[in-house]
Amino acid sequence: MAELIATKVTQQPNDKPGLRLKILFNLYNLLENPYSQFFVYMKALNLAVSGKVTEHVVPSFKKMDDFLLEWNLGTKDKRDLFLTVANVLKDNKTSTKESFDYLIKYLETFSGDDALALAEAKEEAVRAVVEFVKSPDMFQGDLLNIPAIAQLEKDSTYAQVYQLLDIFLTMRLNAYLDFETSNSDLLNSHGLVHEDCVAKMRLISLVDLGTHESDQISYSLIKETLQIEDSEVEPWVVKAITAKLLDCRIDQINKVVIVNRCSKRVFGLHEWQSLRLKLAAWRGNIANVMSTIQANKIVDDGTQAVQGLTIR
Repeated sequence: MAELIATKVTQQPNDKPGLRLKILFNLYNLLENPYSQFFVYMKALNLAVSGKVTEHVVPSFKKMDDFLLEWNLGTKDKRDLFLTVANVLKDNKTSTKESFDYLIKYLETFSGDDALALAEAKEEAVRAVVEFVKSPDMFQGDLLNIPAIAQLEKDSTYAQVYQLLDIFLTMRLNAYLDFETSNSDLLNSHGLVHEDCVAKMRLISLVDLGTHESDQISYSLIKETLQIEDSEVEPWVVKAITAKLLDCRIDQINKVVIVNRCSKRVFGLHEWQSLRLKLAAWRGNIANVMSTIQANKIVDDGTQAVQGLTIR
């Protein structure tokens, strides 16, 4: 019965959509069956998109974790939910990151074992790559390891899209410029602005210098890598600091940037191994410190014992 009512209410989404949404939400609150609730909720989301009243459903996304526990959905229903939520948020400029996160949740429901199902996700995988590249404040992600995205690498239509993502996650500005020379039409077809891509790649390249070079990066190396003028070096470092990509100190006298910490663009096997080595080194250092403290304590205790002896 609930399904019939919900279907009837959503047949004319452009006619008083706000009122229709209210009816659906009231119906939802009357239901006790979890799957019926999910069905009505999905109808409400689709109505909100069609009727252009998405602002009425966005607040409910804060309860998404609770909804998922209550509904106990299968994989297919989760896919429908995550993709629908991503589409609801897509046109809201203040929710770009949230939209991207739900799109990734959708893509992560596909395993690498089902080629037929993976093919279903190709268009959305391309969309995720484009949104990541286009975003001025997204620099990190293990996107290359998501099977739905990884499949693009060997796809005759979308291999260049995967290559672009690989550049933004693992390479530097020079690689992007080489790519753009041969693929400017591809960038334009996806609404990617070359100047914006260059700006993002400069920040990414600066972070990469901090990751792979020594703790001190010379102004000259930054200038060469970012392909900028001498006067632009410090402003770009400040931009990286502002974006919380770098924790560093600018040494204007010696013309170097002293790096304390920098963000990782990806966190794969190599990064885990590096972290393991660092933790092992820290553990060794702590063990040495504790041994030194213990040795000093024994010496102090012995000294106090000797000082406490008296001749009778």
